[in-house]
Amino acid sequence: MKLHTLLQVLQPYQTYNGDSIEISSIENDHRKVTQGSLFVCIKGFTVDGHDLAAEAVKAGAVAVIAERELLLEVPVITVKNTKRAMSVLADAFYGHPTHKLQLIGITGTNGKTTTSHLIEKMAQDFGKTTGLIGTMYTKVGDDVFTTKNTTPESLTLQRTFKQMVDAEVSTAVMEVSSHALDEGRVHGCDFDIAVFTNLTQDHLDYHGTMEEYKRAKGLLFAQLGSRFQPDAPKYAILNADDAATEQYIRSTSAHILTYGIDQAADFKAHSITIQASGTSFTLDSPLGVFNVNMKLIGKFSVYNVLAAISTGVAAGIPIDRILASIEEVEGVSGRFETVDAGQDFSVIVDYSHTPDSLENALQTIQEFADKRIFTVVGCGGDRDRTKRPIMAQISCAYSSNPIFTSDNPRSEDPNSILADMEAGATGNNYKIISDRREAIRYAISQASAGDVILIAGKGHETYQQIGDQIFDFDDRIEAKKAIEER
Repeated sequence: MKLHTLLQVLQPYQTYNGDSIEISSIENDHRKVTQGSLFVCIKGFTVDGHDLAAEAVKAGAVAVIAERELLLEVPVITVKNTKRAMSVLADAFYGHPTHKLQLIGITGTNGKTTTSHLIEKMAQDFGKTTGLIGTMYTKVGDDVFTTKNTTPESLTLQRTFKQMVDAEVSTAVMEVSSHALDEGRVHGCDFDIAVFTNLTQDHLDYHGTMEEYKRAKGLLFAQLGSRFQPDAPKYAILNADDAATEQYIRSTSAHILTYGIDQAADFKAHSITIQASGTSFTLDSPLGVFNVNMKLIGKFSVYNVLAAISTGVAAGIPIDRILASIEEVEGVSGRFETVDAGQDFSVIVDYSHTPDSLENALQTIQEFADKRIFTVVGCGGDRDRTKRPIMAQISCAYSSNPIFTSDNPRSEDPNSILADMEAGATGNNYKIISDRREAIRYAISQASAGDVILIAGKGHETYQQIGDQIFDFDDRIEAKKAIEER
């Protein structure tokens, strides 16, 4: 694409009247620049792209987008905000790919990953080719790629959506984090359906207050736009049992479908029965009353399923096909996932890394646990410190044997994190074992027939970050090894 053609979508900018230049790619990482790239200078938390623009030019950048004048041998186009400019340029450069997809965005503190996989499953079963962007990975059709963030930067997003269009994907499902919404990473994404799971304490290290956190989540619904399109209606799928929904209803002009258990809702579950083998409930909906039997466990799983069902209906999938898909789902990696190596006690690995998700997991276990409950739990370093004592308090309240350990300490001293947790501990039945591997081994060594061990916080993760080093570490593998060695 010619530079002057690309710049026509960018207003206002410092007019470029130079020679016609062919742009082969757009990059914001100087290490990925090749001959013909347009380099966008982004100010990061630790690195400022403006300081690396000269390196980008040496690598082949033929033009630079910046927020200030730079003395370079190539044209420099100055803008007020390079992040905003990058989202506009990327959308145009890749041919507005989300206009060609049915795009479903899911936001909320907990449940995004499970809900996205449920929606992906029902869309695939209905014959759609799907794409998925989320915490665990990115998928384009059957191809799987690693991801750095739950929701990537706008440039990576638009490039991925273009890959999906080229692969003839029809439905794309993505997790949308509060960070991404606040930073404008999803600017340019034409969402058709926006889903809200819930709002509980998390990320206060970034947002500062729950009100700011709630506001950031609400941007997904506000950005659905105000235009009514009879042939392609926009939908907001909202949790009727969450207080934040009232604000999100006011924030959007899209068609609204609600789901819930306790409050009146379009899709409402009642007569819920939870067992170790699965969950059943009755679904009241605008399409009729249905009995749902699923292999997923717990009340929180019912919420995820209700969100997925509501989304499937909005997406035009017949309700009988939706329910058939739901009933086939075995589970999602690292989400209330059982580890079975022939032992006579239960081991469950779950990504519960917030107070609400930990409480939900433990309440579910109490529904079927016959004997003791061991909880192995830690809190991440360089993240919201205020939730640490709360996590410990919940562990003590719902466990007979809480074990506090490390999660991903990152740059923090693990013992300092554990001290923050211990401040919320009650009673004298808890243990502190800093080494996560040893904590898992201890829990398994102490378990007897009928006991349940919850290993919480890391779920699907296959690493542990200590300082600036990343080590291979998978709770499921460590638990299985400990069981076999026992």
